[in-house]
Parts: sequence; structure tokens; C-alpha cells
Amino acid sequence: MTTVAFQKSTAREYFESIVVAVILALFIRTFVVQAFKIPTGSMEPNLLVGDHLLVNKFVFAPAATGLERAVMPMRPVVRGDVVVFKYPEDPERDFIKRIVGMPGETIEIKGTQVLVNGTAIAQPFAHFLLPHDPAAPVHEGDPREHFGPVTVPAGHYFAMGDNRDNSQDSRYWGFLPAHFIKGRALMIYWSFESGEGGSPVSGLLGGTRWSRLFHQIH
Repeated sequence: MTTVAFQKSTAREYFESIVVAVILALFIRTFVVQAFKIPTGSMEPNLLVGDHLLVNKFVFAPAATGLERAVMPMRPVVRGDVVVFKYPEDPERDFIKRIVGMPGETIEIKGTQVLVNGTAIAQPFAHFLLPHDPAAPVHEGDPREHFGPVTVPAGHYFAMGDNRDNSQDSRYWGFLPAHFIKGRALMIYWSFESGEGGSPVSGLLGGTRWSRLFHQIH
């Protein structure tokens, strides 16, 4: 008796390949990496409007075992991380800011200084639209110059934009719940500059900021 080998049709092979590719793409999109576009100037000059980022969604994922923590590239959120998160006042929107305050820490802002537990921290990434005179009086009613002290509750963070005079952040909407964080901003894979009113400066290639491509975010 002769056995006839089963052979898949070419159409079925293509179909299965497409299904696998879609499942893999959905897995990567859901659990590993996400694309994000900078919509405002709140992180300038470090991140510009039109920067397109890759967000690492895996790095902050909870690890079930010690072995998983040891072999997988996972770690907790730390001060200085640039994170993408669900905006607490409208979870359908994504925001991007820098983590400044950790759970349990006391945060206070005086002029251009951010004090953590009473000690001013280094802010090499901070940018101010106007020069600030350290000897000038602080405007008590302006959260950009005077805020707190407040204590960050457990399971939350204090997030701020690098563009300190033009950022809607924890000074205005409060603490960032840890479970709202989607991932850490990893790198710029493309950056495109638009002209006034959002029109391209000089076409796709002319508007590309080539020097920003593949720039790692710190």
C-alpha cells in the first residue's frame, strides 16, 4: 500500500504565514514595544514635536520568579526615567514625562529647584523658557515656582516635563499611578519637522531631522 504525503497548498502556506505575522505583530505591540509621537513641547529641547519614539513596554513588566528577574531585561522605575503613561485625567490619552519623585518621597519646588526630602537634586535635563534669578522672590501662587511640600503616596510617582515652564504635569494633575505607566521611552526612530499649521517643511525627506534618527533617550 502506497502512502501519499500530505502537502499544503501554496495559498494555505501564505495564509498561515500571514496569520503568524499578525499574531507576532500584535504580541510585540501589546507586550514589548509601542510607537509614540511627541505632540507638544513639554519635553523640549530633549524631545521635540514630531519626534517618533519606540517605547519599551517590557522593561517595567512584573516578574513572577527570581529566575525571570535574573535573566530578563526587567527593572523597576527609577528617578530620571522618561515614561509614557495614560493621562490620569483622561486615560484614553497618552502622556510622556520624566519621573522626578518616587513613592514615599517628599517633593517641593522652589524657583528652579526641585527638592526631594529637603535636598535639591541635579536636573541637567531641565529647561526654562525665561532666565530665572535665584535671588528673585518666588511667586507663591505659581506652581512652576512654588509647589508643595507633598509626599508621594505608595504606588505612585511624581512626573514633570523637562520644559518646566510649559508642561502639564504632576504639579497640576497630581500623582501618577504606577499601573498607568505603559513603558520607558527608548529611542527616536524618526523625527519630522512641520511648518506653520502642521504643513510639511519641504516634503518628507526635507522635513526629516536626520541627526535625531536612532537617538537614544536619557
